[in-house]
Amino acid sequence: MTGHFYALLGGWLLDLLIGDPAWLPHPVVGFGKLIAAGEKRWNKDENRRRKGALMAIALVAGAFLLTCALRFLCELLSIGHILYYICTGILIFYCLAGTTLIREVREVFRAVDRSLDEGRKQVARIVGRDTGSLSAQEIRTAALETLAENLSDGVIAPLFWLAVLGVPGMVAYKMVNTLDSMIGYRNERYADFGRFAAKMDDVANWVPARLTALLMLLAAGKLSLLPFVRKYGPKHLSPNSGWPEAALAGILNCRFGGPHDYFGEEVVKPYIGDNDRPLTTADMQRAIRINRIAEIIMVALVAFLKALIVIPA
Repeated sequence: MTGHFYALLGGWLLDLLIGDPAWLPHPVVGFGKLIAAGEKRWNKDENRRRKGALMAIALVAGAFLLTCALRFLCELLSIGHILYYICTGILIFYCLAGTTLIREVREVFRAVDRSLDEGRKQVARIVGRDTGSLSAQEIRTAALETLAENLSDGVIAPLFWLAVLGVPGMVAYKMVNTLDSMIGYRNERYADFGRFAAKMDDVANWVPARLTALLMLLAAGKLSLLPFVRKYGPKHLSPNSGWPEAALAGILNCRFGGPHDYFGEEVVKPYIGDNDRPLTTADMQRAIRINRIAEIIMVALVAFLKALIVIPA
């Protein structure tokens, strides 16, 4: 076993055990502040598309290079590379977001069982759409859609880029994903400025989204649903989000998608699946179990590669 194997295992176990506690400073919060400051300064006047592209490139490249520098410094200061591997494990922990979202989805289902108003407030913590008029079914649907998407964005994609480009690639991916979540919208404010960031996120998630869908089907023992996923995965407005959503919709035999409001504007998303049945707490529990098994498979795959094959650290 190599130090990189133990760093991966340690980082993943930390996320599994504690998630993202509110008291712990998180680099993604810093990413968000940088993006917000850049957007406020440059998203105005002419050439917004060019300025948005330059900002996105600078921030992603900066995240990659800063991580390289940090880990190089840890290696220089470390005796036997111990500090280097500790630093690597901590960075992996910060880049994974599986546990926190699972906790949030559980809370959404508990809240909506108590009252519709509580459910709307709770789901607003994890979705970008307007939640003030959602029904109980729409709240549960939104939570499970987000759970499927987050398995790709928050777990599988970071691990994929860890395998491809090492921890610097993993951190750079988190910057790409944060940019998209903040400015990658197709509304009047961000259509030009956030266009490049959105396209960058599409490229970064193309393989991980499809890999996520496959891992979910493996976790559920439902590879027979591959035709279902191939049918509905491309129907989503996003080139990637539809694949994990389609996998979960097939596994649960339910339907996602439909009209949603974003910033006061209605966006009609194509339906994924065709069984418009009520969603239950049992569905949520099954979806979480599938997520966890898929996550374990991916961690094991990357750990195997790091233990036996020379891949980027």
